Amino acid sequence: MITFSVALLLLVVGYFAYGALIERLFAPDASKTTPAISKADGVDYVPMSGWRMFMIQFLNIAGLGPIFGAIMGAKFGMSSYLWIVLGTIFGGAVHDYLAGMISLRNDGCNLPEIHGKYLGNSMKQFSRCFAVLLMILVGAVFVAGPAELLGSLTPSFFDTTFWIIIIFLYYFLATMLPIDKIIGKIYPLFAFALLFMAFGILVMLYIKFPALPEITDGLANIHPGGERMPIFPMMFISIACGAISGFHATQSPLMARCMTNEKQGRRIFYGAMVAEGIVALIWAAAATYFFQRNGMGISNAAEIVNNITKDWLGVYGSVLAILGVIAAPITSGDTALRSARLMVSDMFKFDQRPIKNRLFISVPLFLITIGILLYSLRDKEGFNIIWRYFAWANQTLAVMTLWAITVYLLKEKKCYWVTLLPALFMTSVVVTYILVAPEGLGLSYYLSLSISISVVLLLLGLFFYKKIKNKVH
Repeated sequence: MITFSVALLLLVVGYFAYGALIERLFAPDASKTTPAISKADGVDYVPMSGWRMFMIQFLNIAGLGPIFGAIMGAKFGMSSYLWIVLGTIFGGAVHDYLAGMISLRNDGCNLPEIHGKYLGNSMKQFSRCFAVLLMILVGAVFVAGPAELLGSLTPSFFDTTFWIIIIFLYYFLATMLPIDKIIGKIYPLFAFALLFMAFGILVMLYIKFPALPEITDGLANIHPGGERMPIFPMMFISIACGAISGFHATQSPLMARCMTNEKQGRRIFYGAMVAEGIVALIWAAAATYFFQRNGMGISNAAEIVNNITKDWLGVYGSVLAILGVIAAPITSGDTALRSARLMVSDMFKFDQRPIKNRLFISVPLFLITIGILLYSLRDKEGFNIIWRYFAWANQTLAVMTLWAITVYLLKEKKCYWVTLLPALFMTSVVVTYILVAPEGLGLSYYLSLSISISVVLLLLGLFFYKKIKNKVH
């Protein structure tokens, strides 16, 4: 428990120390008029209070990642603790904060517009398609799990299919209606449920005070998959949202369009990511304890969550906890599809105030999402394939965003190393993964690693070449 406690403390200190440093680097200006005021439209540009935006941002980005991802990441051993802490402080929170603040400074523009502005028009067009595809994948993969859990908690005639239909109806309303009508009202309640669940597990960890592994035990890979599941890159893809996630940067513009003061940014963006890192760390520790007692035979993360909450929080506490697990992915799915609508509207310059324009974009998006969901439900392997592609696409989008932010910092003559180093590392992760993974090219590990290192060095050389070239001109 010593290593866990230190890791928890480091996340909190990271918010106040490194978060403050990144805030000073960006230099928010409280006197600037924000898009929520200058572009108010009553649909997407709607002023909100700071605490409400924090809760919405936290729930938007949480999803299943910091819970399911952390549980699966715990199988790799102590390395998961390090990645959650260091990834959150120096990667994910910096990524989320700067992406959100750059969006704020550009009238609340969506992520592909940021990519286009700093990485070129070709990257903008690619990013638009890539990001919309990721949003659709999020909407699809974040339905099945909650629907199954709801089906297990309700009478038999309310089966999984029934709850899938209900969730999609909710998705449609949340995507179509003004952001303050559903999202602004119920998200804070769902966020409370998720935070209550994490706090309850945290308290029980200190009550039970289990003999968790310590950093002194080493960082050996203890995953039952053995050589098929090397820590690098598999763990960094598995944990994803609990450390860094490209999906988060697609959600940041939603809140950038509701902020009334630039000074709110650190709490909303950096703070929400640190809160997610804490949730991931708590679940990684709880899962480690669970694996010690029961072995690693159970691989279904939902079953592990159910067992831990029932054992530690009792019947009523476990119901609230499970509802938190249900709410998190559902509320990530609806804002993902809302983000997809906004990205497509930017692409075709569609005014989103008339409801017919929102319908024109939303209906095709939902039909594609339903098609992917039906494919994923045909068997367990179908869902696993969709999930793995989602996880890789998620981290790839983070790489693109880190490179865009690095160019922004370079142009603004600010310290670009704070995102250049995470960009290089995450580039090596996603390239190695797609080369070595069975759903990728399936190449040998060391060949994949060699190619990955070559790609990283090539991009680093290209970056400094452009830097020197622009300085000459």
